[in-house]
Amino acid sequence: MYLEHIDGPADVRVLDHGELDELATEIRTFVVEAVTKNGGHLGSNLGVVELTLALHRVFDSPHDRILWDTGHQAYVHKIVTGRREGFANLRKEGGLSGYPSRTESDHDVIENSHASTVLAYAYGLATARDLDPDTDLGHIVAVIGDGSMTGGMAFEGINNLGHSGRKVTIVLNDNGRSYAPTVSKLGDSLLKIRANPKYMRRQRELERLAINLPKVGTVAERGISATKAAIRQFWEPPAFFEDLGVRYLGPYDGHDIASLETALRNAAQFDGPSVVHVLTQKGRGYAPAEADTVKYMHDTGSIAPGSYTAAFTETLVKLGEEHSNLVAITAAMPDSTGVLAFQERFPDRCFDVGIAEQHAVTSAAGMALGGLVPVIALYSSFLTRAIDQVNLDVGLLGQHVIFCLDRAGVTGDDGPSHHGVLDMVLCTKVPGMTVMAPSSYQELQVMMSDAVTMCDGPVSIRWPKTAAVVADKGEVGSGLAARKARSGSGERVCLIGVGKMLAPALEAAEMLADEGIDATVWDPRIVVPLDPEMLVDAALHDVVVTIEDGFRQGGAGTGIETAMRDMEATCRIDVMGVPVKYIPHAKPDKILSGLGLDAQGIVATVQRLLS
Repeated sequence: MYLEHIDGPADVRVLDHGELDELATEIRTFVVEAVTKNGGHLGSNLGVVELTLALHRVFDSPHDRILWDTGHQAYVHKIVTGRREGFANLRKEGGLSGYPSRTESDHDVIENSHASTVLAYAYGLATARDLDPDTDLGHIVAVIGDGSMTGGMAFEGINNLGHSGRKVTIVLNDNGRSYAPTVSKLGDSLLKIRANPKYMRRQRELERLAINLPKVGTVAERGISATKAAIRQFWEPPAFFEDLGVRYLGPYDGHDIASLETALRNAAQFDGPSVVHVLTQKGRGYAPAEADTVKYMHDTGSIAPGSYTAAFTETLVKLGEEHSNLVAITAAMPDSTGVLAFQERFPDRCFDVGIAEQHAVTSAAGMALGGLVPVIALYSSFLTRAIDQVNLDVGLLGQHVIFCLDRAGVTGDDGPSHHGVLDMVLCTKVPGMTVMAPSSYQELQVMMSDAVTMCDGPVSIRWPKTAAVVADKGEVGSGLAARKARSGSGERVCLIGVGKMLAPALEAAEMLADEGIDATVWDPRIVVPLDPEMLVDAALHDVVVTIEDGFRQGGAGTGIETAMRDMEATCRIDVMGVPVKYIPHAKPDKILSGLGLDAQGIVATVQRLLS
C-alpha cells in the first residue's frame, strides 16, 4: 500500500513509475469508496489521477501555484497534499469541502467551482509575479477542461494571456465532457485528434520502429516528431492557440505519467504562455462510470422521483406536446437540470449551448423575438453569471423567456458557491419580470403552465434541491393569486412562507396554536407582482412575519414589507431570511435550523415580536 504513506507532494516524487501506477489504482479505489459513502464528484476525479500525480512531481506546490478550473476535479490534489484522512467527512458539516478551500490548505490557491475562470486567475497571478520579482510566486499552472473552454471567460483569458506573453502553463484536460458531452467547435477539433485511431495507432508504431533503428534511431525519432507536428497543424487546436500567441504541445496520453512529466517540464521552460493538451478518460477505472454514457458519473446525483426537478421534467415534456413553439435551453447540464427527457422527445427544439450562461440568456431573447417561447433551465447560482443579460437583453426588451431555476435557496453539501440565495434579490429587480416560488410538486406544474399561457414577459420560477411537498388538489393555487394556506381565528399573527418555507410556516402555526395563538398563513406563490388581497389581509394583523430561504436583504420579504409600508400598514413586520454572508457546506435542514429558519425559529420570532 503506497497511499497510506502519502502525506504531501514530496512523498509522490520519490516513487518510481511502476510504484506510481500502483498508487494511481489505490487512489481510484479510495475516491470511489469516499464518494459512494458521502456523495460528490466522481468521474472527473477518476480521470485526472495520473495528471495530478505528474503535476505534483514536476511542480513544487505551493510555491508553484496549481490552479484548478471547476474545482470538483481536485479530490486527487487534496489526497496528494495531505488531506487523505479528511475524506471520511467529505462534504459534511465541518469536514472536507468538495472544492478547493483556502482554509484547508496552502495548496488550494483559488476556490472556484464555476467554470471557465482559471485563465483569468492565472493571468492575474502571473502579472503580480512579473511586477514584483520579490514575490513568493513560482510557476503558474492552470488546469482547465475542454468543457470549460466553451465559456466566454476562458476565451477572454487565453486571448489576454497570449497578448501579454505572461509565462503560464495551461493544462487542457480534454475528456470530451463537461457535465454532458462538450458542445463547441473547438471540442469538435479536439475530437478529431482523440477519435482518429489511425493517427494515434500509427504514431505509436512509428515511434517504436524508429527508436529501434540501429545507429540512427534517435535521429529518426526526431524526424517523426517533426512530421507529427506538421500533421497536427492540419487539425485546428494548434492553430487556434498559436494564432493567439500561446504555444501548443500535444496531444498527450493523460494516463501516461512519464510522458506527462516530460511535457510539463518542457512547457515550464518556455518564456511565454503554453498549453499542454492532455487526453483523459472521465470515470477511468470504474466500470459503472465508464458505462454511464450521459455524464460518466460526473457526480452521484440523479433526478429523484417526487422531486421538484422531476415535476419540471414531466411538465416540460407535456408543455412541449401542447405548444410547438416551446423550446428548451441548457448550459451543459441537460441531465442535472431535468431537460434530458425533453431533448430526447424534441431533439430539434432543445439546445445545449455549453458552459455559456450569458450566451444562453441572450440567445433566448433572440428566440423570443422570433416567436418562440424559450425555457432556460439553470441552477440558481449559475444564473447570477448572466444577470446583465437577464436584465438588459431579456427584461429591457420585455421578451417572454422563462427562467427555471433549480437548486434555489440553501442547497447544502456543495457549499457557498452553490447556495442559490441571490436569485430572488436579483430577479425581483428586473422590471416586468414575474417571479414565482412554488411550495409543492403540484404548484410547480401549475406555475410552468401559467408562465407559458398567462405571461407575455420574462418569468422566473425557482425551486429547491430538497424533496417536494405533495399537495392535495385544494392546496394548489392558480394564476397570479396568492393562496391562504391557513385561516387564523384572530388578527394577531400572519405568517407568509415563500416557496419551500411555507412548510415550516404551517408547522410553526400549529405550534403557536398550542400556545393559544391562532396564526394565519399565506403562500404568496407569486413574489412579483404581489397579490393585493394577501397584502390587505396581512395588514389586518398585529404581527406579520415573512420567511424565505434566500438573502433577507432585498429579497421577497423586503418586497412585501415595502408594499405594506406603501399601504401605510401599522402592523409590526419582521423579514426572516438568510444573512448576507458565505454559508459553509452542511445539510440544508441543519443550515436552515442554525439560521433560525425552521418552525422553532419562526415561533421564537413571533414570541419576540408579541412580547
